[in-house]
Amino acid sequence: MKVLPRSAFGQTVLLIGFLLFINQVVSYISFALYVIEPNQQQINQLLAKQIRVVFIDLNDASLSPKMAEAFHHETGIGVYREEDALRLGLASAGYYPYRSEQMSALLGGPAEVRISQGDEYLFWIRPPQAPNLWVKIPLMGLEEANFSPLVFFLGIIGVLSVAGGWVFVRQLNRPLKSLQRAAVEVGRGNFPEPLTEHGTTEIMAVTQAFNHMSKGIKQLENDRNLLMAGISHDLRTPLTRIRLATEMMSELDDFLKEGIENDIDDMNNIIDQFIDYLRHGSKDKAELGDLNLLVAEVLNVETPADRHIVFTANDCPEIPLRHVAIKRALANLVQNALRYTQGDIEVITGHDKSYAYFIVSDEGEGIPDSDIDRLFQPFTQGDKARGTEGSGLGLAIIKRIVDTHGGRVELSNKETGGLQAKVYLPLKS
Repeated sequence: MKVLPRSAFGQTVLLIGFLLFINQVVSYISFALYVIEPNQQQINQLLAKQIRVVFIDLNDASLSPKMAEAFHHETGIGVYREEDALRLGLASAGYYPYRSEQMSALLGGPAEVRISQGDEYLFWIRPPQAPNLWVKIPLMGLEEANFSPLVFFLGIIGVLSVAGGWVFVRQLNRPLKSLQRAAVEVGRGNFPEPLTEHGTTEIMAVTQAFNHMSKGIKQLENDRNLLMAGISHDLRTPLTRIRLATEMMSELDDFLKEGIENDIDDMNNIIDQFIDYLRHGSKDKAELGDLNLLVAEVLNVETPADRHIVFTANDCPEIPLRHVAIKRALANLVQNALRYTQGDIEVITGHDKSYAYFIVSDEGEGIPDSDIDRLFQPFTQGDKARGTEGSGLGLAIIKRIVDTHGGRVELSNKETGGLQAKVYLPLKS
């Protein structure tokens, strides 16, 4: 299971969020150490001084009651036995160990601190001077620390910071997304308009290099197409003259005439394959169409009178099809099956969540599994079991057409014998 994002966009946003989290934690700790802690220490020192004032005349019996009454009237500080303190609010007060330790250090003996919050914020302190008594000290303007607003504002700052980082990184990566889409198009044989050079200097340099590369590849393909068109044109002219010459041969040379005409037909087929490989339907515009109807049209044309092709048409939604190119790919698969096998041929259509597909299967001897991937390379032929005719461009042409369409083609040997070709075409463009 992948936990961390793999894209540069996700990793950058994650890094910003992590650094922001560390910053928030450090800020919170700094605030606690340099603001909250000193404030608590000052309050504890003030409370300790008031405790000392309360018990300064504890041993003077004639003075202490009057002083205690006057002191309580002026300050609100009272001294109570434990049973009276429990009745007046000590029972609901919470025990604070850390404050108790600090108070013990300030008063020079074991002390206990409890705090209750109601109409008043009351400190209940059991001093070491009188362990059987509780001193109640009210403090105005002090309430239980509520960190909810602090956490809320820190959260808001974090969300806004991450959102800002997300927008910044998205803008930074937008040229890379355009570059990715353009690279995919070039890989399919399409050449988009030169990309606009914007973004950081590094991205602009990469975009500029990509534009130069795309322009060079396009020029190279144009030169190759022109070269092959010229060669095919120059070859067809002497082939035509040779065919005309054979028509003038005597009947005694019919066996030689037939062989020459077959060779001429083979050469013309090879030239047509070269042209198909170069063209591969990249200029054909994709339009919504019925795959079952397209397959039926191809089979109607390609099925010989002495052969039988079983067509099973399952439900398929309309998909974007480059009709001419897909017809050529299907026709090549059917022709291969007819050429290399003598048994029945089956064609099946269907679809799954993302792709529509058609399957062409035969009952021949199949091919070695180790040769399947190699057969998609140009000028590569299968073993002798599948024949050695042609230029070895048939499957290469099919793969280029399907790749241009955004799909994929798979070859596999059937368990019952024979070869199966399955072509996946995307449901959406």
